[in-house]
Amino acid sequence: MPSHSLHAVCVALADLLQQKRWMLATAESCTGGMVAAACTDLAGSSAWFERGLVCYSNAAKTELLGVDPALIAQHGAVSEAVARAMAQGVLQRTPAQVALAVTGVAGPGGGSEAKPVGTVWFGWALPGHTWTEQHHFPGDRAAVRHAATLHALTLLEQRLRALL
Repeated sequence: MPSHSLHAVCVALADLLQQKRWMLATAESCTGGMVAAACTDLAGSSAWFERGLVCYSNAAKTELLGVDPALIAQHGAVSEAVARAMAQGVLQRTPAQVALAVTGVAGPGGGSEAKPVGTVWFGWALPGHTWTEQHHFPGDRAAVRHAATLHALTLLEQRLRALL
């Protein structure tokens, strides 16, 4: 998708969050801060974007987000369980009302038969409500990371619009 689509999604998300006076916090692994960067590209984002954490290593997921190391050992860092724990962890550890988490295999290495390159798990959380989704994106590392960033923000905007 063109980059202006990412901008449009962020504008729509910003409008929704500001209507509710809610703040967003992110926990990113494979996107390496691209979600936070897309959000903060908008002027005035400090009104709705609280913080972004890049938790690339398993240790960072545990130390900064409270992800149980046993969960990572059992399911792997790229899993529904870890995406859910990342979203809940960032929500619990920040003053934000909305959380978004991304963990995946961007490539070109690191994939497996069970989790090929392009496999990404997403987690989103509001107080008392968490949902997850897995998606597989084609392309090289840059394409996977961009697509994951756009998908994470698009689905959050759609879900918030449906809830509000």
